[in-house]
Amino acid sequence: MAGTDEEAVAAADDALYVLTAALLTPAKFPSVLGDDYPEACAALGLPPLADGYGLVLGQDGEGARWTVAVDDVSLVAVAIASWDCGMEHDLSPEERTVVAALPGWPLAVAVAAPNVPAPHDPGPEVAEGPVLAPPDSDAWGPAQRRLGADEIALQWAFWRDQVGDSAFPVRDGSVQASDSAGEAAGDGPADGSPAGEEPAGESTAAEQPSEGTPSDDGASADGPNGQQTGHSGIRRVLAEARAYVSSPPPLGRVRSSFAPGDARTLRADGPGWSLVARTDDMAFVLLDDEPGEVLPVGRGPELPGLLEGLDRIAVRPL
Repeated sequence: MAGTDEEAVAAADDALYVLTAALLTPAKFPSVLGDDYPEACAALGLPPLADGYGLVLGQDGEGARWTVAVDDVSLVAVAIASWDCGMEHDLSPEERTVVAALPGWPLAVAVAAPNVPAPHDPGPEVAEGPVLAPPDSDAWGPAQRRLGADEIALQWAFWRDQVGDSAFPVRDGSVQASDSAGEAAGDGPADGSPAGEEPAGESTAAEQPSEGTPSDDGASADGPNGQQTGHSGIRRVLAEARAYVSSPPPLGRVRSSFAPGDARTLRADGPGWSLVARTDDMAFVLLDDEPGEVLPVGRGPELPGLLEGLDRIAVRPL
């Protein structure tokens, strides 16, 4: 990309007012950029280094937006951790750590540097190429699907409460899967209140009973003439996720992070789908083909083994 040009690097490095930062590593990367780590790196024109990058988003003295990629991941990680704890921390990467300066921001940033012009894209005479921009929030697509999965992972308790165990038929004492759908995480209010509330007297899709008795993959064996029914999208996602266990996917497509107790939060992505799960609980699926819908999948007899297998191959934060 043009952002790797030395002139662009110098332009962004001179008086860069840092606004925020993000990690771009196999275990943690901005999901808007791709389904896996190599894809996320490719979106920025960067080679997928084993240790990853730190992404520093800021404005230059003219107010132009820049994203600076540095190879000092620890420096950026410490800054992010400090900010998350409400502590002040000066993030000033040394010039020798700068790998590339990319025009624009790939993420939405709600703040601006004081005493400089309002955020704007660098002029073509400096950018000399495509300018990074966050995805359109009004359109549903892979980026929005992944952002929705991010939101579910961050607010698991809220989303889990929307789908009680009563939503899943019980067979032989085990909770099964449901192919009923809830509202997408990306459609909900930022304050964490219930998303897309239905008018009084109407139930959300997550509360509607599904037809037949679903198996753990959302497919029912109780359809007419013994025909298998249920949600074909859920069946496809879980089949592809099972394939990951025997044939590991690109780095970062399956990630494991901390969860309360001895559980782990799992995140898996694939062509047109995202899955979020707790190893001791259920899972949620989002699909490109079903805009704004969250599909819950109960434990059943097979999901625990699948989640255990995915956790074994998942990338974990250091």
